[in-house]
Amino acid sequence: MRILLVASSFNSLTQRVLVELRDRGHTVPVEVTLDGAAVREAVARHAPDLVVAPMLKAVVPRDVWTAHRCLIVHPGPVGDRGPSSLDHAIHDGAEEWGVTVLQADEEMDAGDVWASEPFRVPEVGKSDLYRNELSDAAVAAVLLAVERVAAGATPRPQTGEIRARPALRQQERRISWGEDTTETVLRILRAADSQPGVPDRLLDAEWFLHGGHPEDGLRGRPGALLATRAGAVCRATVDGAVWIPELRARTGPGRPRACKLPATLALAGLLPDLPELPAPACPAPGRRTWSDIRYREQGPVGVLSFAFPGGAMSTDQCRRLLDAYEVARGCPTSVLVLGGQRDFFSNGIHLNVIEAAADPAAESWANINAMNDLVEAVLTTTDRLVVSAIGGNAAAGGMMLALAADEVWCRSGSVLNPHYRRMGLYGSEYWTRTLPGKVGEALAARLMEEARPVSAAASLDMGLVDRVVDCGPGEFADEITRLALQLASRGGLPSRIAAKKAELERREAVAPLAAAREQELSRMRAIFDDPAASYHARRRAFVRKEVPERRSGTARVRERADRPNVEQDQGRK
Repeated sequence: MRILLVASSFNSLTQRVLVELRDRGHTVPVEVTLDGAAVREAVARHAPDLVVAPMLKAVVPRDVWTAHRCLIVHPGPVGDRGPSSLDHAIHDGAEEWGVTVLQADEEMDAGDVWASEPFRVPEVGKSDLYRNELSDAAVAAVLLAVERVAAGATPRPQTGEIRARPALRQQERRISWGEDTTETVLRILRAADSQPGVPDRLLDAEWFLHGGHPEDGLRGRPGALLATRAGAVCRATVDGAVWIPELRARTGPGRPRACKLPATLALAGLLPDLPELPAPACPAPGRRTWSDIRYREQGPVGVLSFAFPGGAMSTDQCRRLLDAYEVARGCPTSVLVLGGQRDFFSNGIHLNVIEAAADPAAESWANINAMNDLVEAVLTTTDRLVVSAIGGNAAAGGMMLALAADEVWCRSGSVLNPHYRRMGLYGSEYWTRTLPGKVGEALAARLMEEARPVSAAASLDMGLVDRVVDCGPGEFADEITRLALQLASRGGLPSRIAAKKAELERREAVAPLAAAREQELSRMRAIFDDPAASYHARRRAFVRKEVPERRSGTARVRERADRPNVEQDQGRK
């Protein structure tokens, strides 16, 4: 079928639905639309057999849904209605939620049901849940709905309890530090982690708090700042504390939106003298604390996991991960797993930190060099096998970090974007060496030029990844460890490691890594140092959530400046 996707953002769910439908042989154009009129224009232009809206804030006009079958993906179970469905689910502590594919109708979220799919709600932030459990359920429901449409089936009316709720307002998200327990604070933070953030007052200024993780080893006056760690701040609750990784300054009307930044960077110049507490090397059983980088060993396997908000890696984060990698290389293992966490692997350089820097060009240069140093360390590891384990999505330099390993494994729900073009960049992180080495010169050039997302299954078919792990997000870490132990137990591993070392030495004699780095970085430096380069305008539009100028109300995906795989808030239909 010719299935038109209409969405308010080319976000993770839109990309996931796109690649899954294309993998099944459907023709799937995508239109990023701003309003109902733009939806009408898109439908008239494409004349689709079916319209699917994975994440649409605009209202589908009546003349469109009466003339064309339009399916709306609602992030809630049957009977749930309203624009903040997932926010309410997390805020209220729901243990199970669902996704419903509805036929567009006069009343929002009230159309007949084509398919629905339940999912469990783990204790994670909204954006993580949206990209993983919800995404898995949404894809299953969309594929089933498409099958039913193709078979000539009819949808069923909504029956049972109807629960219509308004948008979750900011005043309902506020934390009462003198009364709320750690678990209450975490629910509030998790329900708004990426967007819109939790409004709060801290150090005599107004902020939005983004993200939250429990801490049960520190105590203090409720609301007080207790410590810092890796850019995050720890704040006391009535019965414990929480780590808050990111803050965004609250700006007034008419002023540019502030950048969401690591908390200590956002609070620079305001923070009192707080201890910088390293994460415990071996936390006691049951201890709850936070660290964005962790290392563990199980026999011959070492696992170096990391989880940076939004998948972005600043200069500091790259350097800290490189330090941890060097420590891991000193441990007596034969297989080293890089990653292995649920959600994002990496999206490359940290555009928010760059945008907020006094000299964005200089910070871009520092950040890209720190990424290159990390990738080079992985590429030149010759005494063990390195496996990249992508539990969620990866893009741009983060994808190239994964490709630096000997094997690339990803979860079946991952969406990969092995390109840089949407941000106006040539690319770095040794991509000119690793990407053609994986998929060949012709396909590498096509992936870079077309700048399209790729599913896990398609990535396996083209050789971009070496293994697809079919499991849920919560099972990924354990499954990766089990598979890595199998790999470490194979009899031919020592000879494979020896051959790897010899191949690197051979290639260095013919085409040194340093030459690839110099060529790539010279192109990147020219972009960074050019104030007129599109990179600067695109970066600002992405970070500040500005709408790029368009020729009409509809923007084709290839014209967008948005960076792939970075989550927008769940939207209206």
